[in-house]
Amino acid sequence: MLNISQLKIERDGKQLSYDFQLEEGLILAVQGLSGVGKSTLLSAIAGFVEPIEGLIFWQGDCLNTLPVEQRPVSYLFQEYNLFEHLTVMQNMSLGFVGAVPKETLAEAANILQVADQLAKKPGALSGGQRQRIALIRTMLRPEPLVLLDEPFAELDPKTRELATNWVRDTAKLYGKTVLMVTHQSEDVDRVADECLELS
Repeated sequence: MLNISQLKIERDGKQLSYDFQLEEGLILAVQGLSGVGKSTLLSAIAGFVEPIEGLIFWQGDCLNTLPVEQRPVSYLFQEYNLFEHLTVMQNMSLGFVGAVPKETLAEAANILQVADQLAKKPGALSGGQRQRIALIRTMLRPEPLVLLDEPFAELDPKTRELATNWVRDTAKLYGKTVLMVTHQSEDVDRVADECLELS
């Protein structure tokens, strides 16, 4: 279980407050107007933002004092964080301990229609292709807690439906617990088990 307990964060002169629980294996959509702290919440769970008060628990263990690299979190940033000097397959292979599941990565690339891009560098890809590559890497990494910040923003309606279905199927297959920031109600309907509206 993810337990966000009385968490308070100071951003741009205002205080943001969070308090909720999410059962393991569920997908939570995080919604709300711009500036209410959706991305800030993900950053705090990942360890990039330090709260002024409150605690973050995963499976009963407190994450507050853990450095970013030790948290059980896989994070899809809005900027996708692809390394320009690596090929697409090399980018997707980052973050795995031990053997890289290249067959699984290639299968996901085929489903999300980017299989013909694997030997290219990210600079040769469209925004939507970059987003799908980063999504594959984030979802298939071994960490149990997945944070997705606007994961479908650059996708056309048909590709968006493909990607949302793949994310839900993959999360359920591997028992991932997912927090997904989105402005789109269709993303919530297709992917989420629960919705948290920040105000």
